[in-house]
Amino acid sequence: MAASDAGRHPQNVGCRTLSLSAHVGFDSLPDQLIRKSIKHGFCFNVLCIGETGIGKSALMSSLFNTNFEDCPSTHFLSSVRLRAQTYELQESNVLLKLTIVKTVGFGDQVNKADSYQPIVDYIDAQFEAYLEEELKVIRSLFSYHDTRIHVCLYFISPTGRSLKTIDLLTMRNLDSKVNIIPVIGKADSISKSELQEFKKKIMSELVSNGIRIYQFPTDDETISEINTMTNGYLPFAVVGSMEKVKIGNKMVRARQYPWGIVKVENESHCDTIKLRRMLCTNMEDLREKTRAYYESYRRCRLEKLGCRDIGPKNKSISLQEVIEAKRLEFCLEMERKEEEIKQRIVQKVNEKAAVLEEAEQQVLTKFECLTLMHQEEELKLGKKKKLLENEIAQFTEKKAIAELIQPQVSISTPVVSLKTQGLQKMSKTLGINSSLLLNLWRNEEV
Repeated sequence: MAASDAGRHPQNVGCRTLSLSAHVGFDSLPDQLIRKSIKHGFCFNVLCIGETGIGKSALMSSLFNTNFEDCPSTHFLSSVRLRAQTYELQESNVLLKLTIVKTVGFGDQVNKADSYQPIVDYIDAQFEAYLEEELKVIRSLFSYHDTRIHVCLYFISPTGRSLKTIDLLTMRNLDSKVNIIPVIGKADSISKSELQEFKKKIMSELVSNGIRIYQFPTDDETISEINTMTNGYLPFAVVGSMEKVKIGNKMVRARQYPWGIVKVENESHCDTIKLRRMLCTNMEDLREKTRAYYESYRRCRLEKLGCRDIGPKNKSISLQEVIEAKRLEFCLEMERKEEEIKQRIVQKVNEKAAVLEEAEQQVLTKFECLTLMHQEEELKLGKKKKLLENEIAQFTEKKAIAELIQPQVSISTPVVSLKTQGLQKMSKTLGINSSLLLNLWRNEEV
């Protein structure tokens, strides 16, 4: 028996299988896990991607039979945003913490090329937050609110033709990060024959573009048959409504039109019930697949940080060795950068010193030129000063001479005036011209 078990489990080499002689009690471990899980509760995170007005809120309310309060969205946002809301739901004694994340403004922009980027960034941010909590020295993953997206319901517009470019681009960038389940929103807007052709066309386009969507697992015998059948219904044609319509003696959740009534919980009308049953039946598998996506993100992230499980010689290395090697590499890099900064600073100081020295030389040359000019100006002013002093001396001398001559002039002037007056009187008496007598008098004096 031990040999056959070892053959079935080759990894357990050296482990023997023994039989018990009496009951021990560790067969109660599954019951302990169930009790612990029920006490702690479960979390499930759903991402709804679709155009504004495609019916995301109505479908989520229909899936979980509750009315999730949500404010209406607008069509005039410049970029895609994500709105997350967390609710606590209880069914029997099982508590579920449900987080619904919806896109707001998806597909409303003129340029839709980068509409998927905010969604990718959000998913990566949840992985990064979980990784940071996981790498803490003191961590509490048991009580940590895990916000990693477990399933993405991608709403496809019921055009009946084909997938849009934005749909292919978004799903291609998300299929390696999250479980994608495509659904056709407002499926009651096209006929059943058109709906079946539309489903085939969508699956064909997904396959031809290499987009991987979530396939319900078929390895479990208990659910393999129903999951195999359900995989054939992809993408699900869903209709959501919280309005109740009276049909016969019953009030059922439905959408009423002039041409008839579409029952939300009638599988012949839509696939809403199938989607709800598959989500609840395969919820743990979705969580497990999410952990696999997280492991891929974690591996890439740690490899970027330089962490490796195998050394250069294909030998396993411990985390301490990786950290020490990374620390040494970091220190060497810091020393190299410090040396580069020092050399750069020295070079800039030398360049600045050369510039200052050149400027100083220019200032000295200019100072010398100004000094020579000043000296020349002083010489010119000295010469002008001497000339001015000479002129002042001459003027003073002339002034003194003039002051000596002035009294004699003032004395002779009255005598001349008296003689002139006498000659004028004589000319009047004799009747002779006064100017003639004056000339005769001057000649006699000479």
